[in-house]
Amino acid sequence: MAQAVVAGWQGHDYQARLFWYHASFLKDRTRSDVIEVSYEADAPKAFDDVVAKYDPPKPGYGSERIAAEYFQIKFHVVSGGRFGFRDLIDPEFINAKSTSLLQRLRDAKQVAPPNSAFILVTTDTIRDGDELGKIHRNTDGSLDLNKLGVGKTDGSEMGKVRQLWREHLKLTSDEQLYEVLNGFRIEAPSFSLERLREVANLQFKFVGMVPCETNSDFRYDGLIRTLKGQGKYQFNRAQFEEMCAAEQLLLSSPPDEYRAVALRSFRDGPFEALDASPEYTLSLLRYFEGRFPALGEEWGSSIQPVVTEFLMKIRQAESGNRIRLFLDAHTSIAMLAGKCFGTKSNIEVELVQKGNAGPSVWNVNDGGEIRPTVLNVEQLGEGRDIAIVISLTRNALHDAREYIEINLPETGRILHFTPEAGCGFQAVTSGTHASAIAEFIAREFGEARVKFGAKVHIFSAAPNAVNFFIGQQTDYMGACVFYEFDFQRQRDGSYLPSFKV
Repeated sequence: MAQAVVAGWQGHDYQARLFWYHASFLKDRTRSDVIEVSYEADAPKAFDDVVAKYDPPKPGYGSERIAAEYFQIKFHVVSGGRFGFRDLIDPEFINAKSTSLLQRLRDAKQVAPPNSAFILVTTDTIRDGDELGKIHRNTDGSLDLNKLGVGKTDGSEMGKVRQLWREHLKLTSDEQLYEVLNGFRIEAPSFSLERLREVANLQFKFVGMVPCETNSDFRYDGLIRTLKGQGKYQFNRAQFEEMCAAEQLLLSSPPDEYRAVALRSFRDGPFEALDASPEYTLSLLRYFEGRFPALGEEWGSSIQPVVTEFLMKIRQAESGNRIRLFLDAHTSIAMLAGKCFGTKSNIEVELVQKGNAGPSVWNVNDGGEIRPTVLNVEQLGEGRDIAIVISLTRNALHDAREYIEINLPETGRILHFTPEAGCGFQAVTSGTHASAIAEFIAREFGEARVKFGAKVHIFSAAPNAVNFFIGQQTDYMGACVFYEFDFQRQRDGSYLPSFKV
């Protein structure tokens, strides 16, 4: 019984933190499109836990524009929960007695304004092998209605799903079913309760609100429930500012002014789309399947021009300004970003990393500890090309050397850089440290006296802040080739070339 009570409390805390994260953008001067955020809104039922509204409507991942997002939260203390397509018609799945999630979705769409999105946020995971996972898009959590429509009969794999859902909703055609499912998204598994606290605290700092990092409790959890009891649960920008002042939630000094820029080739759940305004956001998700380009896409011909054009436009528009760069991206993309925002770009950049240890902000002047980096040189032959192998988070040398010996016969030397204290996810302490590592690598590269016209092959196992600063240094290295490692063994478990700069 006691465990059930605690689970209930934590579920309410999860809802509160999702609210505060979205509501904080009401104070973000670069996100004037966020016009209203509500906690336990009046309607629609089941998708009323948190509601966010946008004007003008924000871009989706396709051609649609989203004017409102309605969140249904399903939180479990234990992260081992699994669900599939049949659970969406089971009332128990959402702790209801008689009405299922899909029925709630159908009813919600009848009362919500056009261009609305309905989002199930759950700490559970879609069951392995379940048909739901086969139609769940990695780009935005939506359901791929084209894949759902595969198979002409109810006896086909997807036909069984359509029939079950259609009959449950008392619909007469698949087209009616698709209309219900359009705009429905599933974020699974979403962030943990503690990770949600971390991303909320980081956003508070960005907009000038008081974070709550050291206390065992999180003041904001109880505050919104108190405000709800006072009839204060729906806030526009002016109302939120007034409430923050009344509750002493504002920092004494305003936050530093940065232009937020988001560059993304990986997903970050229901929070990613708010990092930066739409015109300063580049999502590359449609170009990828897992870690590698999707069928018909290429690193050099498809992806590199898009990234370069986006970043060079920002470089021109923001010259002399400061940028906060959200990098949920591949190693090569982080290095290319550094190349575009080089040391001569006249732009000060700080980087937001969302790693396993929680989100953090790194910049060159953050004053972190600088730990020694060690260089070992391997002579492979007489070739004029050179390889730079950076082993910070893991030892990349074995895999890189194997690839080089098979595929790069003109490579005569390997410069292998490692932390003196050993590899690991805590090997780099700060932006100051990351920048110092990149400068050390560039300095040692210069000492290597590489022949004119040689190619530089860069293999990096490092945080993206390091990769970004390495990219900045490539202006002085000549022709460089970046590489991506096949961590998930989608191809051959080795390296593949990506960008040439």
